[in-house]
Amino acid sequence: MQPSLALQDDQEHLPSLLATDAKELSYQLQQHQAKIFPPLSQKTIRTFSPAEAAAFIGIGEGYLRQVAADGHGPDPLANGRRLYSATDMDRIRRVLDERNGTPKYVPARRPGEKLQIVSVMNFKGGSGKTTTAAHLAQFMALRGYRVLAVDLDPQASLSALFGHQPEFDVGEGETIYGAIRYDDPRPIADIVRATYTPNLHLIPGNLELMEFEHETPKAMASGTAETMFFARIGEVLTDIESLYDVVVIDCPPQLGFLTMSALCAATSVLITVHPQMLDVMSMSQFLTMTSELMTVVEKAGGRTSYDWMRYLVTRFEPNDGPQSQMTGFMRAIFGNRMLHNAMVKSTAVADAGVTKQTLYEVERSQFTRGTYDRALESLNLVNGEIEAHIRSTWGRR
Repeated sequence: MQPSLALQDDQEHLPSLLATDAKELSYQLQQHQAKIFPPLSQKTIRTFSPAEAAAFIGIGEGYLRQVAADGHGPDPLANGRRLYSATDMDRIRRVLDERNGTPKYVPARRPGEKLQIVSVMNFKGGSGKTTTAAHLAQFMALRGYRVLAVDLDPQASLSALFGHQPEFDVGEGETIYGAIRYDDPRPIADIVRATYTPNLHLIPGNLELMEFEHETPKAMASGTAETMFFARIGEVLTDIESLYDVVVIDCPPQLGFLTMSALCAATSVLITVHPQMLDVMSMSQFLTMTSELMTVVEKAGGRTSYDWMRYLVTRFEPNDGPQSQMTGFMRAIFGNRMLHNAMVKSTAVADAGVTKQTLYEVERSQFTRGTYDRALESLNLVNGEIEAHIRSTWGRR
């Protein structure tokens, strides 16, 4: 027996190790955060060149210069050049609509147009799900839509990207769990936060989201829940739907109660997939499980019909033969359910993430021009295609 006892003495106590490592990692992340953004500083969205601003507004660059010269743009810099903030772009949209007498450039929902809720999901981590959700939400806000981003992932990477560190900045009841919990839920309006990007609000995430996965089976067993788990997110979003045009939900990378509730709240679904064999095989299992679970939810009264559902190829390397073959393989199977554009893998996106920024926030001068331009073009093409689906749902071109 003695050798066995000796072996036990040498063993490592996993809970203690994990707790120690978590504490140290949390401290080091806080130090890293302080270096990137000093304690009194706040994240800001950068200004945009005339070409970028014109593209976001939806007009030609020459017309933008004319509007700015008429006194509706920012003051020129010392070199005569103008840089446009997101607020400047919003003001110019309003000016253009006032001139034309029609709501063309301010893209807010019109009477009869329903709130668009896009759930971004995949069962497998590393598919670019959060990167996709973050850039989509920010792109739509820069285009002038009123956007709410909802972080449903307990790892809360979306929240961190938008300047809300889950360990330090998000307290108890300050995630959407606070609004959908079974006991003493909070008004969702109390949980929504503004971000440094005009038109973009956030409901952050952190580990407390896991409580919904633990509490739901208890509520189902006791029969005390007034609203079934799959309807809770959709129900609370109706309380604030008049404030937004688009909601982007970053789902957790597993098929739990949170994901099912997000799917039932959604009007559309975007499934991200990395075009490699193991990822596609994993997605096959994911689709099967999702189908089976949604069938059960449907029988219980959950919503399972959508305005559109699309697959998005992410982290795509155009010069990688096997990836191109796998993408072609999926296009042959899924047809028009695949987005035409793919999210290209880029060091620019990865490098921006090191400082917890999106590609719309970092300065072009920080990267090789070609690298940055290719990455930004890919993002804009993907997000523009998704915007087109949303506008089509509203009956717009």
